Amino acid sequence: MQLSFLGAAQLVTGSNYLITTKNHNILIDCGMFQGSKETEKMNFREFPYDPKSIDILILTHAHIDHSGRIPKLVKEGFRGRILSTKATFDLCGIMLLDSAKIQESDAEWDNRKRQRAGETMIEPLYTSEDAEQSLKYFEPYLYNQRVDINGEISIRFRDAGHILGSSILELWITEENKTTKLVFSGDLGMPNRPIIKDPEYVEEADYLIMESTYGDTFHPPLKESAKQMIDIINKTALRGGTVLIPSFAVGRTQELIYELNEYYEYSDVEEYMKVPIYIDSPMAVDATEVFQKNSGSFDQATQDLILSGDNPFAFSNLHYIKSQEESMALNKSDYPKVIISASGMATAGRIRHHLKHNLWNPKNSLIFVGYQAEGTLGRLLLDGIKKVKLLGEEVNVALEIYDLEGFSGHADQRVLLDWLNGFTKKPKKIFLVHGEVEASTVLANEIDKKYGIKTIIPNLGSCYRIDTDSIEVEKAMTIEPELLREEIAKELDNVYNQFNSLVSRSNGLFDEKLLRKDFDTLKNRLLELQNQLMDLNILIGK
Repeated sequence: MQLSFLGAAQLVTGSNYLITTKNHNILIDCGMFQGSKETEKMNFREFPYDPKSIDILILTHAHIDHSGRIPKLVKEGFRGRILSTKATFDLCGIMLLDSAKIQESDAEWDNRKRQRAGETMIEPLYTSEDAEQSLKYFEPYLYNQRVDINGEISIRFRDAGHILGSSILELWITEENKTTKLVFSGDLGMPNRPIIKDPEYVEEADYLIMESTYGDTFHPPLKESAKQMIDIINKTALRGGTVLIPSFAVGRTQELIYELNEYYEYSDVEEYMKVPIYIDSPMAVDATEVFQKNSGSFDQATQDLILSGDNPFAFSNLHYIKSQEESMALNKSDYPKVIISASGMATAGRIRHHLKHNLWNPKNSLIFVGYQAEGTLGRLLLDGIKKVKLLGEEVNVALEIYDLEGFSGHADQRVLLDWLNGFTKKPKKIFLVHGEVEASTVLANEIDKKYGIKTIIPNLGSCYRIDTDSIEVEKAMTIEPELLREEIAKELDNVYNQFNSLVSRSNGLFDEKLLRKDFDTLKNRLLELQNQLMDLNILIGK
């Protein structure tokens, strides 16, 4: 069989893996590329396979970087089976339709400008009709239910503890009377988190495809970050400011609500300090309803809380916002408040409007509670950019910015290694995906040191021939050198701006350890990009 890495290879988004056997073509995830404009252009490229040829798509979970191109796949001819957990199917019913509306809105906005400029109109990546059509191909299954697909392929979903319905995939493939077991970790969560259960351990695998988002990081404890969040909210409220929290509508927002419920319901909080909390994301509101309908998947502590009569998704100062008018009114009022809004990386959604109206005010605070991919507005703000262009207007960045990594829904290095240690029969080879190169490389070294297992960090488009005994490189997707050079040049420009911003912040002095670390990181990335451009120039012959 062949295993091809067509997304989330040396980057964190666009998860898409193709397994080709003698008789079948199997996709694992079909996610959207997210980040810079150049990265997001990859969503509009043709699939490097014929969608009509795909028999089965297995979806690990509902997040858009794993599910977001499914309607495009259906639009272009896919008529196979989509296998997922029930909760993943329920959430996709919300998320894919929401994504389609964004695609339609973006295309309409772009076409207005194109019409004025006399340019050719464009179509959205897919429409709401495409999204609705894609939901017809889903087949939901239970956790820990081994399912025989066709006599040659069988699967089992295990709980990944990342979001509601997220799964680790165990996949058995039989060819020529030999069975090979592949395990896809999906996105692994952190243990001891509210609402959802801990990631399950897997006993054995021939080959493991494992995420590495935080392969070089150790998260602080969740309760420590939760306390920091409350302290920031109270401090900001006392000076009359607003707290903005860009949050992923599915998973992270519900965890934040749970922690805030625990504080306001079970702590001795004075009434005047019960700051209004607004969930300003229609999708987050709908997703919270899906959570409540799937309470059987919650961990025991959350189930016990519900049975005691406490709904963890409701408390006196929590308000759910759906209408655009209510959302706009939040920026016209100057009383202290907290606004939790999507998207989590500030690349789209209502959070961009709230940032436009609040970034300039030093009374306000901005809290990041999740991963910020390269090229996103969230990453730029974390890196210290001083001015941003939002909705056609340049805005000064003057508010306080915090990064609370304890809220991350992804396993850190310690948890990833512990999960791997749970295999009683270790895999022969491990492919590290869903991580930037530095994080994957650090994790690869730790795996080699602790377990003596050699890892592969595949390039985008890499293809490997594997069986029960061996593995070899087949080929890699070719990316047009001119296009690649353009993308590298734009990233170089982006990193250069971050570098200048850091120099401006430090007034030329790099005595603080954090500034020195940032300086070295950006400087090294600049050198890497410059070298890539030089190598590419040689390749092109210019």
